[in-house]
Amino acid sequence: MLSSIINTFKNCFKIPELKSRILFTLVVLAICRLTAMIRVPGLDGGALAAYFQQSAARGGGGLLGMYSMFTGGALEHCAVGALGIMPYISATIIIQLMTAVVPTLSKLAREEGGRPKLIQYGRYLTVLLCLGQGFVMALGWENASNIFPGFTGKLVLFDNLWWYRIQTTLIVTTGTLLLMWLGEQITERGIGNGVSLVITIGILARLPQAVQGVRDMFWPGGGVESKYNLGHAAVLIILLASVIAGVIAVTQAQRKVPVQYAQRAVGRKVYSGGTSFMPLRVNYAGVMPIIFAQAILMFPGQVFSSLYSKFGVSIFRDLAVLFQERHVFYLFVYGTMILFFSYFWVATQFNELQIADDLKKNGGYVPGVRPGQATSTFLHNAMHRITLAGAVFLTIIAVIPIILYNAMGVPYPVATYFGGTSLLIVVGVLLDTMRQMESHLLMRHYDGFLKKGRMRGRF
Repeated sequence: MLSSIINTFKNCFKIPELKSRILFTLVVLAICRLTAMIRVPGLDGGALAAYFQQSAARGGGGLLGMYSMFTGGALEHCAVGALGIMPYISATIIIQLMTAVVPTLSKLAREEGGRPKLIQYGRYLTVLLCLGQGFVMALGWENASNIFPGFTGKLVLFDNLWWYRIQTTLIVTTGTLLLMWLGEQITERGIGNGVSLVITIGILARLPQAVQGVRDMFWPGGGVESKYNLGHAAVLIILLASVIAGVIAVTQAQRKVPVQYAQRAVGRKVYSGGTSFMPLRVNYAGVMPIIFAQAILMFPGQVFSSLYSKFGVSIFRDLAVLFQERHVFYLFVYGTMILFFSYFWVATQFNELQIADDLKKNGGYVPGVRPGQATSTFLHNAMHRITLAGAVFLTIIAVIPIILYNAMGVPYPVATYFGGTSLLIVVGVLLDTMRQMESHLLMRHYDGFLKKGRMRGRF
């Protein structure tokens, strides 16, 4: 099997167009990594990087840790790409949600040439978000001791604070817009989804920390005896293989709803009928429910801790403890919110009424189901049934890193690769990239990555 995969990669470089696309993608991703290393002038990035390293060793995740992961470490190094590609992702999500509730945008999305307009609106919104978030980030670095718990020191080396704020805001905004443009260039001239690859390369940049964490688990050094043995190593390897296999299976899992098209005449042309299918993905929401749940649950614990520090009321302290990651109550609320946001995303993005109407206009119908309202009801019920399976799967994947860290004492940088957003994003993006490479190979009569069957895309 390994020799077949190696031979497939060799075939990729035998096709001139595919070879140029792969090399172009690698060069652009290398440039993206530079944005996470070039520091903003006037900031002591080394001090903040040391703080994040100590925080990771203590298991410090949280919202800042998750954001730093998406930026590929640019946030903790005070780099020009500290905002990462997340403002563009946020703008895209906002436009998608508004398309589902604003009639004007919904109509524009269905019109010919409407999609490029929505993309343009997303770019404009990205600039506004970057300016706002960049200014807030500049203030955060300026008041680092208040934003980063336990940090002592000064990051800003400027005397003129307003000049520092304006300069930093413009620099990090430019860094995000550069990443957005590079991602679009990968999509157009490279291989794979550019924006997703930019996030993935940032996540994979933390692999050296994970490898160092595994080494410290089994070979701590300094004459200290390790509390882990070969049995633990075997369990971790089996768990990692099982999680990756499960993510691949559920990411590609779909229910095929059969669709029959009747024979129809348009003018003097007669179009024959046929049978097709409509794929309904099990994990329709992807990684979005986990991101929403994590982002929201970061605030209650901090708010209650601040209230306890200010008023000294014991109930605030107890509530702050409940919202810590190691508490069972937190895991219960976390899982419940993932289930909720999974259905919320499907409800806002999956428009069964429009699908049923389009089928009726094109002479299509689901066998055994009447066209129109009955088809809409059938699709609604089918999608909600398979969404439950996808939501339960997301919940299990999301809590695995938390359980590994709190129950087994696995270092936090290692535990993050056993589930959660990082694993879902990496596996999903790699599957999409391999699918595109396989399509190029099959067009040139080369074998793809799989001898039996074909890889299915997520979209």
